[in-house]
Amino acid sequence: MALDFAATYKVLVLGDSNVGKTCIVHRYCDERYYDTYISTIGIDFKQKLINLDGVPIKLQIWDTAGQERFRTLTTAYYRGAMGILLMYDVTSLESFNNLSYWLRNIQENAAPDVVKVLAGNKCECNSPQRAVDKERGEKIAENFDMPFFEVSCKQNINIEEAFLTLARKIREQREHRGENFDDGDRQKGLQDMIKNGPGSNGLGPFTLGSGGDGGRCSC
Repeated sequence: MALDFAATYKVLVLGDSNVGKTCIVHRYCDERYYDTYISTIGIDFKQKLINLDGVPIKLQIWDTAGQERFRTLTTAYYRGAMGILLMYDVTSLESFNNLSYWLRNIQENAAPDVVKVLAGNKCECNSPQRAVDKERGEKIAENFDMPFFEVSCKQNINIEEAFLTLARKIREQREHRGENFDDGDRQKGLQDMIKNGPGSNGLGPFTLGSGGDGGRCSC
């Protein structure tokens, strides 16, 4: 049976290595949590068909490598991105401080009207482990006009809410520009899914793996 949807929204997940980018993509798309992962090498994507307030939408979610040696490669995938989920780890002050780098990178490479949502991962942590207060996340999100969520891949807190908020903001942006339905996106998306399969990136087997350092997600 043919899959039918109104549009395809390309979304990037950005942030430092080890903040949980791969974990959040798998939690949202596969409804699973993996606590042992090696770092993403280069880039990968998954696709998820969602019901956005009664309208079927395909989210194409690109999981990008956070390590510095892959950042030049990552910038090439800004082309066509409609939304960005920008992540940091609430137990890592460094990942929060590096948001300034990522915001500058977005400004330099993404479309001027790209939609952004900020997510602080690992909110289930104990108070002694927390390095970034929720108020600091809220403040930077307000300064850059981004919706903000504290999320937990481990306990599945606010994952769906963050992605749905991003999708709704993209829809609002498209409606503002008169692009709420896109037949070209629909046909291209169907061709891609037929060619590569629903969870494939078509880029070769160099992306995700298992292993790593015990119970810590290194995505």
